Amino acid sequence: MKIKMLYLFLAAYILLFSISIHTYQNRISSPVISDKGRLLPIRVKSVEKAADHKQLQKLIKEAMHTNDKFSIAGMQHSQGGHTYYPNAIMLDMKEYNKILDFDPKQKEITVQSGATWDDIQKYINPHGLAVKVMQSQNIFTVGGALSVNVHGRDIRNDALIDTVKSFRLLAPDGRILNVSKKENAELFPLVIGGYGLFGVILDVTLKLTDDELYQLRTGLVEYKDYPDFFKNEIRNNPGVKMHLARISVAPKNLLKDMYVTDYLLADDQSMHQQFSKLKGEGIIAVPKLFLGISRYSDWGKNAFWDLQKNYTEQQNGSFETRNNVMRSESAFMDYENGTRTETLQEYFVPVDQFPGYIDELRSVLQNEKNFNLLNITVRFVEKNENAVLSYAKDDMFALVLLINQGRSSAEKKETGRVIRKMINVTLNHKGSYYLPYYPYPTRGQLKKAYPRIDEFFTKKKEFDPNDRFVNLFYEEYGR
Repeated sequence: MKIKMLYLFLAAYILLFSISIHTYQNRISSPVISDKGRLLPIRVKSVEKAADHKQLQKLIKEAMHTNDKFSIAGMQHSQGGHTYYPNAIMLDMKEYNKILDFDPKQKEITVQSGATWDDIQKYINPHGLAVKVMQSQNIFTVGGALSVNVHGRDIRNDALIDTVKSFRLLAPDGRILNVSKKENAELFPLVIGGYGLFGVILDVTLKLTDDELYQLRTGLVEYKDYPDFFKNEIRNNPGVKMHLARISVAPKNLLKDMYVTDYLLADDQSMHQQFSKLKGEGIIAVPKLFLGISRYSDWGKNAFWDLQKNYTEQQNGSFETRNNVMRSESAFMDYENGTRTETLQEYFVPVDQFPGYIDELRSVLQNEKNFNLLNITVRFVEKNENAVLSYAKDDMFALVLLINQGRSSAEKKETGRVIRKMINVTLNHKGSYYLPYYPYPTRGQLKKAYPRIDEFFTKKKEFDPNDRFVNLFYEEYGR
């Protein structure tokens, strides 16, 4: 009897041990993924690092039998679950980053989609060439930048879509398609700004420009005067190539004072060589300290604004190459906190609407004392409706908001309430908002900001009827 009980005990132990091992292996092979915003952690089936296009193509073709779903990830700075999906295979494209071809005479380069802007800059800088359009920082992958159709500081080259000559797309059925404005042209404005829902961008041919030398001009301006200032001093001056502004979030002058930085073509381009070395990260201790203080007090926000303003004034008259303007420091913004995170919002408003829009936005923020807004950068985006999901229906100012927020369900709900109010203000002023961020907006707000959104999702369903490529943005708004 005792021997029988011993056998039963051993059998039960082995069974439980096997179940534990199986559960552990499943958890190891099904990692929890989150993006830069850290607000949407999800367990995926697996993460596959892209090695070559044949491996990717094999995965997609096998999925026709296994019915696996895929999402696509680069640096994962999109903050609304655009790069992953529950129990899907996440394709990590960061190591798929080779430079494939470069023609300095034609000013063109072909790169795999996991290449970063930094990779490209290091390759083309010795040849006196630069990127036409990219984010203000160079840490992002080209494939990710195409998927959100980025814009930057350049006021003469607007959205990224206009600098793309062609790309290759791995389609949901495993085919590899050449896509340009002439070949498979219908896909061109759907994939660019398409958030990875039409397939894998394999490689891209981009149009480049000269790495010009700029002289910086800085100054202060009142928000009410900003549209006229921009039209007269910036837009109508062909010598101004890039432009950046910030508007105060400090309590002492909330959404009133602005400072601007203009990048004028230097009179003496022969000086280019002495400034052409690509810069790295500078000394970040002071701005990192003041940004940290601004997270926790009104005094800190006032002090950080004064620091930013003084630093900008000191840059007046200095010189910088185009490539270095597009290598803005980002390390001082790194933020780790167990219960909080920092997220972005971006709103677009027509130039002439700006003063009234700012007044109404200020009214909202003054009544939301717990909404922790840290910074607003202002850029210009020329009217561009070449992508199906175009955000610039007019000549627009783009306001990029940096927000410190909690990660609990209650805190996300409260942040969402304020953001929806700000989006309503934006829409009331004929504006729109950018899609790569947390899905706080309602479907009604989405449809008002993007009138072609139904067309976009219809085309997605036609091209990918089995929903082979998915993400949480699609789950929220498209299905």
